Amino acid sequence: MTNQHPADTAAQYLTVLGGNIAFDERGTGPLVLLVPGMGDLRSTYRYLTPTLAAAGYRVVTTDLRGHGDSDAGFPSYGDLATASDITALLRHLDAPAVVVGNSMGAGAAVIAAAEAPELVAGLVLVGPFVREPAAATPLAKLFMRVLMARPWIAQVWKAYLPKLYAGAKPRDFAQYRDAVAEAMKRPGYARAFSETTRTNHERAGESLAAITTPTLVVMGDKDPDFPDPKAEADWISSALGGTTVMIEEAGHYPQSQQPERTSAAIIDFLGAAEHRG
Repeated sequence: MTNQHPADTAAQYLTVLGGNIAFDERGTGPLVLLVPGMGDLRSTYRYLTPTLAAAGYRVVTTDLRGHGDSDAGFPSYGDLATASDITALLRHLDAPAVVVGNSMGAGAAVIAAAEAPELVAGLVLVGPFVREPAAATPLAKLFMRVLMARPWIAQVWKAYLPKLYAGAKPRDFAQYRDAVAEAMKRPGYARAFSETTRTNHERAGESLAAITTPTLVVMGDKDPDFPDPKAEADWISSALGGTTVMIEEAGHYPQSQQPERTSAAIIDFLGAAEHRG
C-alpha cells in the first residue's frame, strides 16, 4: 500500500484531461482541500485530516498527478497542471474550499485562487514555493535535473528526505519514507516525478497580486529549502495580506512533524475565515 489513510477514506477518482486524479474524503462541514507537494503522498496529511474532520470540516485530500494513487501517464506536470486539477476537483465537489497546499502544492493553490477565486475561500500555504527561488541558477537547475533522473530517482529522493524533515521527525517516519520510495518504483511514476521536478514557480509569483482571499502561511523554522524560512514566510504574508505562523522544530513538512501545533494554527485560521465570510 502506498497510502496510510484509515480504511474509511478509500480513494475516489476524478477523470481530467490525461488521466485520473485520486482523492479521498472524510467528515462533514465547510470544505477543506489538502494538496501535497511533489514527491509526496496525500497521506502526508495523515495527522491533519482526522483532526480537521473532528473539528467539523469536510476534508478532501488529493494525490498530485503522477503520485500516489493518481495516474502517471499525463502529458504535463507541475504548478500549472496541479492548479488545473485543483480547480477541476473543486468544481466536482461543488463547493468553495479553503485550500491547504504544501511546497509546490502551495504554488499551485495560489494559481488556482487567482484564476478561479469563486472556488477558493482561503489559502493555507505550508512550506510554500510561490516564487522562483533566488538560488535557482541555470547550473543549479541542471544539477537538479541530473540528480532527479529516472534510473535512480527513488533512491535519491529516499536518501534526501531526512534533510527535508529537519527538526522533529514523525513517529512513523521510516514507514512513511519507505512508502514514498516504493510508490515511485511503480511503472511510470519515476518518470512522472522526474518531470514534476522540472516545474517552475513563475506563474505562482505572477499570481500573488491577484489574491484577495484570507491567507495563512505556515513555515517550519528549520525548513532547509529556504535560506531564511521566517523571512520568506513574512514576505509571502506581506504580499498576500496574510499572517505567518512559525512552527518550531519542523522542516518542510510541519503537518506531520509537528501536527498538534500545525493543526491548531490551521483550525484557528479556518474559524476566523468563516467568521469573516
